[in-house]
Amino acid sequence: MTSSRFATIAHDLRERIALGEFGAVGAMDSEAQLCARYAVSRPTVRRALELLRDEGLVGSRHGAGWFVTGSAFHQRLALGTFRHATSAVTDAGKTIERRIVDFGFRAAPLSLAGALAVGEGDDLLHSRSVRTVDGHGLDVVREWVPATLAGPISRDAATTPGIWQTLGRHGHRIATVRQTVTAGLASDSDAALLGIAVGDPLLLVRRVAIDEHGIPLALSDHRYLAQRFALEVEFNSGPATAASESPGLRTVAATKEKSA
Repeated sequence: MTSSRFATIAHDLRERIALGEFGAVGAMDSEAQLCARYAVSRPTVRRALELLRDEGLVGSRHGAGWFVTGSAFHQRLALGTFRHATSAVTDAGKTIERRIVDFGFRAAPLSLAGALAVGEGDDLLHSRSVRTVDGHGLDVVREWVPATLAGPISRDAATTPGIWQTLGRHGHRIATVRQTVTAGLASDSDAALLGIAVGDPLLLVRRVAIDEHGIPLALSDHRYLAQRFALEVEFNSGPATAASESPGLRTVAATKEKSA
C-alpha cells in the first residue's frame, strides 16, 4: 500500500508543478501539510519528494523545506506568431542540449509523404535526437526534410543551431507552422532516451514548417515529458456572431493554421 501510495503522491505533485501551482521556483507545502493532504505518514511523503528530486523537479533546503527547482516550461502560443520550444526554455534561464542518436536518409513512409508533399518512397533526411535541460530529459525529437532541401544540413548543423534554423539560414523562410497536439505514452525507446519508465505520460506535438508559397519545408515530431513542458493558448472573443458560434472555437481553428 505504501509503495503504491508514494508513487500516486509523486504523480499528483508532478501535475501540480506542471500547472504552475507552486510558481516557477516556489516553496512547496511542508511535509506535515503534505501528510495531512494525502493522509499518509511522513516516510511516504518523503519517498515521493525524493523521487521528484531524482527527476530534477524539486530540491530541499535545510530548515526551509522543499522547493520547485525544475517546473514545466510553458510555451505560450498566439495567433500569427511562432516560437521554438527553445525560447520558452531560454525565458526560464535554462539551456537546451541536443544529442543526435540517428541521422541519415530514409524512404518517405506513406504517413508522412502527404504532409511533406513528396511521393511515397522519395528520399527524406531523417534526424532523431534527445534534448535535455540541466541533464534531465525534455523530449525526443524526430525530424524529416525532403532530400531536395536537405543539402546544407549536416549532423553538426542538426545539433546546433538545429534543422529548422539551418533551413532559414539558407533562404528557406518559415512562414507558417501547422501544429497538432495530443497525448501519448513512453515507448521502450522513449524511456531509454529520457530516463523514464515505459508508459509514462508524454505530450506529443507534430509541427509542419511551410514557406510563403505553401511548400512544406520540414516536419518534426516532439515527444515531451508531460511534467516538463506545457503549451498555453490565449482565447479572445471576436466580433459578435450567431449565438450558436463560439469565439473560442474560431480562435482554435486559426491557431491550428497559423501558430506553433
